[in-house]
Amino acid sequence: MDIKKFEEKMNHAFEHYEGELKKVRTGRAHPSMLDSVMVEAYGAKMPLNQVSNITAPEAAMILVTPFDMNNIAAISAAIRNDQTLGFNPSDDGRVVRVPVPPLTEERRKQIVKQTSEKVEDAKIALRNIRQDAFKEAKRLKDDKEITEDEQKRFEKDFDAMMKNFNEKIETAFKNKEKEILTISKICLFRKQNLHRHNRQL
Repeated sequence: MDIKKFEEKMNHAFEHYEGELKKVRTGRAHPSMLDSVMVEAYGAKMPLNQVSNITAPEAAMILVTPFDMNNIAAISAAIRNDQTLGFNPSDDGRVVRVPVPPLTEERRKQIVKQTSEKVEDAKIALRNIRQDAFKEAKRLKDDKEITEDEQKRFEKDFDAMMKNFNEKIETAFKNKEKEILTISKICLFRKQNLHRHNRQL
């Protein structure tokens, strides 16, 4: 019995999970944060990345450089008006600066909780694939297409593969959690330094 087709399904489930993790906001500025922004330009609504170059030179700043400076006001307005983002951009006539506010402690905890739910979703997807695989193995054994020993060997190999995928899921989650915590600590450190500097002044 071929385990490869089930391994492929598990790979797809894991790739989907990784994609979901990438969508989780960590507080670090990233050009993809502005993917939802549509700009009124040339008489039509256009995606921001089609009318500008978007970079994130710092952990807390996104820079948007319009291809056509005539669109700079429309770009600023489009970013500000996207309520899901909550950003407050400013421009100097050449570039639009978008400060990415640090995550609060409470928001960080919410994000970690939401991310842990994605872990459970991924594990459920794997368990469903396992259930399908074991059903097929049982059917093949009942139909005398494989022996009982072959069925048991398949199940043992499958569980070893499943364990490997579960470990990959946990590792990816821990890395994401660490990323969220690290950004928060950096922001807290900057705040403390700024507060100390202001007191010295």
